[in-house]
Formats: sequence, structure tokens, C-alpha cells
Amino acid sequence: MAATDRTGLAPYLQAAPLALVFLLFLVVPLAFIVMVSFWTYDNYQIQPAFTLQNYADVFDRCIARLPTLCTTFRTYLSTLGFALRVWVLTLGIGFTIAYFLAFEVRSKTVQSMLFLVCTIPFWTSNVIRMISWIPLLGREGLVNRTLMGIGAIDQPIDWLLYSSFSVTLTFVHLFTFFMVVPIYNSMLRIDRSLIEAARDAGASGWQILWNVIVPLSKTGIAIGSIFVLTIVMGDFVTVGLMGGQQIASVGKTIQTEISYLQFPIAAANAVVLLATVLLIVFALLRVVDIRKEL
Repeated sequence: MAATDRTGLAPYLQAAPLALVFLLFLVVPLAFIVMVSFWTYDNYQIQPAFTLQNYADVFDRCIARLPTLCTTFRTYLSTLGFALRVWVLTLGIGFTIAYFLAFEVRSKTVQSMLFLVCTIPFWTSNVIRMISWIPLLGREGLVNRTLMGIGAIDQPIDWLLYSSFSVTLTFVHLFTFFMVVPIYNSMLRIDRSLIEAARDAGASGWQILWNVIVPLSKTGIAIGSIFVLTIVMGDFVTVGLMGGQQIASVGKTIQTEISYLQFPIAAANAVVLLATVLLIVFALLRVVDIRKEL
């Protein structure tokens, strides 16, 4: 009986440390954020009194102004636009790299070496990798000087830096690897006999890609999409630095409110952002059941 009890208790004991870390560093902080979002504040003083005014301020006159978009809706639309563009670009680049590593490189040693090369940018700080684009994209940067030197342009291009273009480019640079890893892992698990069978049945390369490889890689695509979308939606450092503090995003709004010590309304904005991200993740999980596919 005692042995049975120990056997039944063992899985819970093994999961307890991770569950405790999850509780202390995720659940408890989220609970505090939700709690503070219902508090009142006066100038720089927070008062633990229940109110819905913070959420009303977040969506101030958003319904009354329709069809004109309020500041909050415009900010979310801008952030979702970045997320969508970055998702499309990272998916295309990440899928291509993963496909090349998984199917075109035959040697396992070379596969491992090339995959290691993909991790090299992560050996440096994100901020350093962002700043490295400034000497390239600035008015006097390498790109403008090269284009002017070959006669392609007469004057420097202004929109290369501190613009939506530079923000999107930096996002893609920073987060493509988060798309490569799960897709590559899914492709490694594909039974190569399925591809041979499709080829023997007369399927073309594009048909094999679309009808065999893509469906069997959808778990990795979904996981990579969740990584990229959730990170981009909450980012404020990249938008602030590469956008020249001129581009709005939800993360930037929350960071500004925190800098002015407006913690309750910042918490309310964070809760709304969390709900938005969870809806996106839920939609992805409705398309791909990750637990079933793993």
C-alpha cells in the first residue's frame, strides 16, 4: 500500500518545484497586476480602493468616436500591424532556413554546425544588435552612402531609420530564430518515407511541400508564431529605439505610464494587452492542437 502511495505521489513531487516557480514568478505577479489595475491613484499616490475608472480611461470615448478610431484603438492597430508584418516575414524566412537545414543538408554534423551559426547573434545583447543597424540605415550610414556612390539615389533616404521600416527590420532580425527552432524541430520528426512515397506517386516538389511538409510542420509553425507574436505585442524597447520615440505601441504606452508612476492605469493597459495576446494564442490553438500534435 505504501509503495502504491509513493508511486502515485511521485509525479506530483517531481512537478512541484516547477509548479512552485511558475506560481511565484508568473501567477502571483499577474495577480498583483490585475489587483493594482482596479486601484485608484491621485497624481503620484496610489490608493488601494476598488474602481473601474482605469479601464474607462484606457478606452476613453473609444465607442463614442466610432467610426473614428480613438488613441487606444489606433495604438493597438499599429501594434497588431507590426506583429502581422513581422510574423509573415519571420515565418517565410524561418520556414526557408528550417527546410534547408532539415532536407537539403544531408550531414548531421553540418546540420548541427549551421544550426549553431544561427544561434551566434544570441550571444550578444538585443540592444547591441539593435544599435548595430543605426550606422547602416542612418542618413550618413553605409546603405545611403553606397546607394549614392553607385548613383542609385541623389540624396539620402530618410525612411530607412527611425521609421516603421527600421522597427520591422529589427524585429525580424531579432526574432526570426524563434521561428526557426520549432519549425526545424518539427521537420526533423517528419518520416522521410512519406516524402519518398509522395515522390513515387508522382507528386511535384511544390505538391510535396504544400501537402506533406507544411501540414506535418504546423506544430512548429504554431509554436514559433506564438513566440513571435507575443514578444512583438509587448515590446517597447525596439519600438522606442528604432522608431526614434515617434511610433506608438501598446508596450511603449505602458512603459510611458510607468515612467510617470501611473501604475494603476499601466496595470489596466497590461491586463487588456494580456487579454488581447491570449485571444491571439487561443485562435492559433484552435487552428493547431499543439498537445495533440506533439
